Amino acid sequence: MPLRFGADVATAETDYGTVLLDERSGSYWELNPTATLVVRTLIDGGDEADAAAALVREFDIDRAQALRDVETLVEQLRGSGLAS
Repeated sequence: MPLRFGADVATAETDYGTVLLDERSGSYWELNPTATLVVRTLIDGGDEADAAAALVREFDIDRAQALRDVETLVEQLRGSGLAS
């Protein structure tokens, strides 16, 4: 399922990844380049398998580990209320 950030979440890509600002609470999240690739893939309409495949291509990691990492990130973003 594609990822969507809430209306109260501002994003900015940096040289080191992506910064998320939860405007409701004032909390910042910093995503590293790996998480940024996952988020970008999901926002562009890809699913979790697509995001895992992107990690495997870009970082040459094990597919099973990539999928676990994607699932964990998505759970954290949705659980925090930043994304749906």
